[in-house]
Amino acid sequence: MPRFALAPELRRFAVLSAIGLAVVASAPLWAGSASLRLLGEFFVILSLAVLWNLLAGYAGLLSVGQQAFVGVGGYALFLATGWGLSPYAAILVAILAATLLAAIFAPLLFRLEGAYFAIGTWVAAETVLLVFSQIPSLGGGAGMSLPAQVVKGIASQKATREFAIYWLTSGIGAATLFGTFALLRSRAGLALTAIRDNPLAAASLGIDIWRTKFLTYVIVAAATGAIGAVISLQKLRLSPSSAFSLNDWTVTIIFIVVIGGLGRLEGAVLGTLIYFLLRELLSGFGAGYMIVLGLVAIIVMLFSRKGLWHLLETRFGWVLFPTIRNPPTEP
Repeated sequence: MPRFALAPELRRFAVLSAIGLAVVASAPLWAGSASLRLLGEFFVILSLAVLWNLLAGYAGLLSVGQQAFVGVGGYALFLATGWGLSPYAAILVAILAATLLAAIFAPLLFRLEGAYFAIGTWVAAETVLLVFSQIPSLGGGAGMSLPAQVVKGIASQKATREFAIYWLTSGIGAATLFGTFALLRSRAGLALTAIRDNPLAAASLGIDIWRTKFLTYVIVAAATGAIGAVISLQKLRLSPSSAFSLNDWTVTIIFIVVIGGLGRLEGAVLGTLIYFLLRELLSGFGAGYMIVLGLVAIIVMLFSRKGLWHLLETRFGWVLFPTIRNPPTEP
């Protein structure tokens, strides 16, 4: 009987991941409130970057409307808590709402290709924004805040509530990152990689491209809805302009993935780190901050269209997430 040992790169990945998760989980023990909020925001943005990278970098779906699922997830949580559900159970309702919305959108949007698909996703998201802004019971255009009893449902004490929200954000970040890694190493991941590299060849091998893209779109939307719910718990307030913000939940994410590296998990991580570093360093420069971000994106696209991670991988041979599966060998 042949024996299959865990590959060395997977052993290294497992050890480093365990250390990283331990450090992240223990952050409330060594980080202050401001640091926890910043780390929580980092994990939220990282999750959205990983999901958009999966959608665009593998399935070839260049969506400019992911803010629709962030907003629907947030509003679904507000509605579910108003029905008496706990904030944690309401996250499941947010996932369901985003899944249903994606299942409705996908058959319509998939009739479009390329730039038309991108524009279609943006129009669809703006339509959802307009619908929610016209509902008086949801605060209309002004939005609404979580009632005090719902906030206490997260945790009774403020410090405990901060810890709970941090663990939610870091947990969803870890689940998104490692879940996507597991997906890319599965048979479905091989199908996505084949579609990314050569759609015609993938179709000739019997891969159902439409079904694969549909499932990817719906899964990404469901996860994005969960993130939207967690964001609303972070902010404790929701309005159409913030929940469906094109700039915060899509443009920023595209910037991160482009500079980090499209079609690579490491690219999403590196891009998020660079974005937060630039944002913190340049936050006092007003509009100059956005100008610098734009210049960075232009320079990266001019000199490395595959992103900064491609340069590091080519120069040093670094691989953080071994998503390429090598055939097993017998000893």
